Amino acid sequence: MTTETTDAEPGPFHTLKRGLRLSPELRRGLAFTVVLACITAVGRLVVPIAAQQVLDNGLFTDAGPDLGFVLGVTAVGITVLAITTAANFLMNRRLFIVSETALANLRRRTFRHIHDLSMLHQQSERRGALTARVTTDIDQVSQFLQQGGMVLVTSTAQILVATVVMAVYSWPLAIVVWVVFIPVTWLIKWLQAHLASAYTDVRRSVAKLLSAVSESVVGAGTVRAYGVGSRTSERLDASIEEHRKDQTRAIRRSAFSFGAGELVYFGVNAVVVVLGAFLVAGGSMTVGELAAFLFLVVLFTQPVVIGTETLNEAQNAVSGWRRVLDIIDTEPDVADPVDGVDLPEGPLGVRFEDVRFAYPGGEEVLHGIDVDIRPNTKVAVVGETGSGKTTFAKLLTRLMDPTSGRVVIGETPLTDVRFSSLRGRVTMVPQEGFLFNGTLAHNVRFAKPDIGEAEIYVAFSELGLTDWVEALPNGLDTELGESGANLSVGERQLVSLVRAYVADPDLLVLDEATSAVDPATELRLSSALDAVTRGRTTVIIAHRLSTAETSDEILVFDGGDLVQHGRHAELAARKDSVYAGLHGSWIEQTRSS
Repeated sequence: MTTETTDAEPGPFHTLKRGLRLSPELRRGLAFTVVLACITAVGRLVVPIAAQQVLDNGLFTDAGPDLGFVLGVTAVGITVLAITTAANFLMNRRLFIVSETALANLRRRTFRHIHDLSMLHQQSERRGALTARVTTDIDQVSQFLQQGGMVLVTSTAQILVATVVMAVYSWPLAIVVWVVFIPVTWLIKWLQAHLASAYTDVRRSVAKLLSAVSESVVGAGTVRAYGVGSRTSERLDASIEEHRKDQTRAIRRSAFSFGAGELVYFGVNAVVVVLGAFLVAGGSMTVGELAAFLFLVVLFTQPVVIGTETLNEAQNAVSGWRRVLDIIDTEPDVADPVDGVDLPEGPLGVRFEDVRFAYPGGEEVLHGIDVDIRPNTKVAVVGETGSGKTTFAKLLTRLMDPTSGRVVIGETPLTDVRFSSLRGRVTMVPQEGFLFNGTLAHNVRFAKPDIGEAEIYVAFSELGLTDWVEALPNGLDTELGESGANLSVGERQLVSLVRAYVADPDLLVLDEATSAVDPATELRLSSALDAVTRGRTTVIIAHRLSTAETSDEILVFDGGDLVQHGRHAELAARKDSVYAGLHGSWIEQTRSS
């Protein structure tokens, strides 16, 4: 775990500057906030000034105490304090509202950017780490802006105003205060560098901890099935321990900064008391002016002490902000074209032209694929596990882009098609169709939000699934649970198929969408698949070769190469071919089962 800031890592002020640029809401009305901060800072001067006036002109006068003057000064002081309190309230209210608005927009932007990143990038990041960007990292920024941010705004104004008034009372003492204070600025800068490194480590360990917890919860069934609860607990304990160590290291450095601030506070006061006593004795200061000056020293040093306390919050926030900016700065490698075009109306065909693909840092998994898929045909893609079938489907739907070569759809290069047109005309049912927490109808409506309940029933009816829906506890209103946990794997696939059917795409890609369906359900779905594929181009990654037998064309992949293509009869007739071997193995497996 690193403990020093790397050269490539942007500094705190650069991060804050970029963060403010990404959140213009924080800059709007900033002048008014500064005015309120100045009113608050100036209002705090009422106590030292009132104390000086009461002592010098109200109590210690040649004519004796003047209680009327004391009461008058007190009334003015109370009025000024009331105005100060109102200004402070308005400033705090604005900071809370503006910061929440700005950070809500930042959450939206971060989430949408994460969503726009390619599947390759999302798979390379831990799920918890990506979640942390939108949740805990931005929470740290929010906490600082609403608490530490207010301190920084008022403290700056307070230091400046206190300096001016101190100089009015005694410029030699004011210089002494600054002479003691200037070295503190260097100490603060040194502490910033070390706290920034410590809290960057804290944010990283938080992301790891979230990932470990997320995986343990989501994979609870697998953990129990394999009896690896103790190993999972050990992994989670290691993440917790790593976070504890990072947090402890950061707290130690924060405690040191707090102690340094306290030392400065007491040191300045001691110097002012000693030197002030000499000035009073020499007649260059009155008792009231010295008392006021000591109050001013408190106003001057208080921001320094509080600043060291909030320094850890600031560094924690900067670390969180930096991590958010890191993900926003990540350019999507599958981007929506700026001057994209819509797909042409009508049936869609697809052409692969010398398409090659390699995962980052890995070997090539598709080697020069050339194939033409005609419109309104049903094409089955078959091959052993790892032969390149799923990669082919992801390239076809532009979940990834080829390393070289190009994919053409509807006579338009796929990289030129805007996402809104592509996603509206091309639908993919992945191998594990994801279901959302909600009702059955709610999940189907993800494909078509305005579809009515009657139309949903029609869709299930046309796919031969009416009896299945009616057998559910509450029909279309049945709650499916998180990730469809209340359904079996096969039932989740059924819902995914219905959702794709309702979307009514011109090009449908099924990535082994029936691989988890039992034989009885597969028979039920055979006629449903005919309805789903009728009138549109369909590419089916077929695990069970009964689908391939009824397809217009079969693409056979082997080791990343397209080794055969044609209809079932002609491919099966070639006894020594890859497809003949696959089909023979499937027939054998079917008979044995």
